[in-house]
Amino acid sequence: MKDVMTNFLKKRAFLTPERTAVFFQDQKITFNELYERSLDAAGKLQDLGIWKQQFAGVLLKNHLDSVIILFALQLLGVRAIILNNRLTPAELIWQLKDSKASFLILEDSFADFEPIINEQYPSLISTTKSKLFSREGALPAIQNEVSLNEICTIMYTSGTTGNPKGVIQTYGNHWSSAIGSALNLGISDSDCWLCSVPIFHISGYSILMKCVLYGMPIVLHEKFDAELTIQDIQNKKVTLMSVVGTTLTRIVEALHERRLPSRFRCMLLGGGPAPLPLLEACMEKSIPVFQTYGMTETSSQIVTLSPDYSLTKLGSAGKPLFPSEIKIELEDGSTAHNGQPGEIVVKGPNVTEGYLFRPEATEEKIRNGWLYTGDIGYIDAEGFLYVLDRRSDLIISGGENVYPAEIEAVLLSHQEIQEAGVTGLEDPAWGQVPAAFVVPVTGSRITAADLEQFCLQQLAKYKVPKVFYFADELPRNAAKKLLRRTLKEWVEEGRFQ
Repeated sequence: MKDVMTNFLKKRAFLTPERTAVFFQDQKITFNELYERSLDAAGKLQDLGIWKQQFAGVLLKNHLDSVIILFALQLLGVRAIILNNRLTPAELIWQLKDSKASFLILEDSFADFEPIINEQYPSLISTTKSKLFSREGALPAIQNEVSLNEICTIMYTSGTTGNPKGVIQTYGNHWSSAIGSALNLGISDSDCWLCSVPIFHISGYSILMKCVLYGMPIVLHEKFDAELTIQDIQNKKVTLMSVVGTTLTRIVEALHERRLPSRFRCMLLGGGPAPLPLLEACMEKSIPVFQTYGMTETSSQIVTLSPDYSLTKLGSAGKPLFPSEIKIELEDGSTAHNGQPGEIVVKGPNVTEGYLFRPEATEEKIRNGWLYTGDIGYIDAEGFLYVLDRRSDLIISGGENVYPAEIEAVLLSHQEIQEAGVTGLEDPAWGQVPAAFVVPVTGSRITAADLEQFCLQQLAKYKVPKVFYFADELPRNAAKKLLRRTLKEWVEEGRFQ
């Protein structure tokens, strides 16, 4: 792979300047306008003192201004720390300090966070979006070329134990991800991608990269709305959309007797396999669903199942994208064969080089170019991947990854809790929701409402357990390791009715 390429946005603006880049609400801008606005924003950022290779946190919502800021950072060669806007100030501060961020750009609606963050991280320079755009700025010193080995973005992901880790995503990772997707799905001049997934997730950010690399317009929504989605697919000639199971279900339900136009060619489904009834409903309405397997560490999808196999290979995530490889490794380090289950291990130019300032974690997870995902699965005789367990105890709620260990750590920090365990329970709306099992200290009168409020102060709302069960003890094996699967069995057995 060539190490250096022309700056992505600058090259796109040169190639197809008058082609539409972004539809947002009632606005429509071309690639040349996107470049010019991003260039202007880069000048304002540089005037504030931000320069190439610095780390800058961005706490932004789905908005045209956010797209401009993210590409302005690329023009400057600034490494963007993409912050999840559902996190609490405490969680944000931890990630900003861990990444050694020198700058923070906030959505105006998060302005209340600014003094809290500045108090605990006084060396951090911060600005809200409106303050940034109201500034004057000189012509910036932009990066006319980018090294594909250079860091573009950092996105934090929680491990099953310990604190979140910053996943390094290079320009080469994003480039390779977009190329792999194009070779799988194909691209045409008539393509248009609807993005209602958050751009602070790799699923959303990867759409922005595809927009520029493909020269493809995107329709950006602030948040998911089923009826607006259907209208924009029709009126803005959308051909592709990224979804999770809950949003796809809502689209199918909202359609009633209607159908999507025949030009619509792909619902790219992440966040776990689709249930059979949903797939059958999509087939009945001629909605093509491409199921995927991917993660922050693979810069979006790395395995995809086309609609041709959605029923014959029900439950499969598909086959790896063209530049990528997968294998199943057994506990003894040998490669699995004949459908043996083991750890899913992946490799390819879209796979991260490691974790920011975490050499030990990098060495543990990446060996000889292979990423050890921690997920358990198997590959059938035809090469289709089946994921059996997402990172062992991972909870996927509405497409969001929720890690039990992170919630347990918060619960155990409460002085009246001596043991805590968290697992996922099935939920018709969200797929799964977290449930907490706690053993209070002797004499405690703590309630579920108390614990909910305590968690809300330290965790994003989607991570807060939806139910709290009180027990005398928690199930553990001989090594005293918590048995989270047994917790789920307790509920299924009706022990807490």
